[in-house]
Amino acid sequence: MGNEVLGAAARITTRGRAGVVVAVKGGESFVGTCEPILTVDGEGPERRVTVTDFFLEAETVTVSRFAEFVAATGYVTEAEKFGCAAVFVGLLEDQKLIAENVARTPWWVRVDGAVWNMPEGPGSSIEDRMDHTVTQVSWNDALAFAAWVGGRLPTEAEWEHAARGGNRRRKYPWGNEEPTDDEVFCNIWQGRFPQVNTLADGYFGTAPSRSFTPTGDGFYNLSGNVWEWTSDPFRVRSLSRQAKLRNEQSKKSADKVLKGGSFLCHKSYCYRYRIAARMGLSPDSASSNTGFRIAYDAQPCEGDAI
Repeated sequence: MGNEVLGAAARITTRGRAGVVVAVKGGESFVGTCEPILTVDGEGPERRVTVTDFFLEAETVTVSRFAEFVAATGYVTEAEKFGCAAVFVGLLEDQKLIAENVARTPWWVRVDGAVWNMPEGPGSSIEDRMDHTVTQVSWNDALAFAAWVGGRLPTEAEWEHAARGGNRRRKYPWGNEEPTDDEVFCNIWQGRFPQVNTLADGYFGTAPSRSFTPTGDGFYNLSGNVWEWTSDPFRVRSLSRQAKLRNEQSKKSADKVLKGGSFLCHKSYCYRYRIAARMGLSPDSASSNTGFRIAYDAQPCEGDAI
């Protein structure tokens, strides 16, 4: 039996427990920025887009909702099939679980048996984080969940439009005020990455999906906490030489766009919790800081004028 979520001139029927859904008004909008900071990622140039009305869940999909999906369908995630996933080394209580270090980013390690319900590998648990964002889920896993509930992943343009509250030019979902190691707006790293985290925001890893002050429209954690999968392929449109090279590489790959940054972002290392920031990752990848939220098409209710 599905759950009906009512919005302005729309009815959404979902399977499982429905998330809180926010109606987003479409119109002429834009993606990217005229003042890119990480040009190699293709943050710029700003480009105009037209966004149709849509609905977006207020928070990322939680562990408890994903558990319900698995229980109802018997779904097996890609990390389970591969037998391993990427884990932030600081989250490991048992360093013996490290199967392999990533050469240029030694704070990332491969852990055999790391999956959505044992995010740090054998012996780890989700019992105390059922209200946290589910992690260790690939793009393909996110698509499977979205199809089950009757939704989809948002496009990059939809994600940015929702984060900006329309076509406003603001740097972060809350405005333009810069987070610092003392001024906390979201779940990112405070201190010296990756050696010291002062925990000024209260979290070393993920935070509950519904934490920190929501945007004026009611969205939680669009910046920080976990990277969020979108439906779009990762392409770089910047004109810089380095970005052109990366664009050629991206055309040959199947990487998908992620938005929002994560609890591992810091201005000195991964300044990607800005709205225009982005990252590309292969669709079968799963990690400690990757999750997703669900979008829905706005469909007219019976009897509504079209």
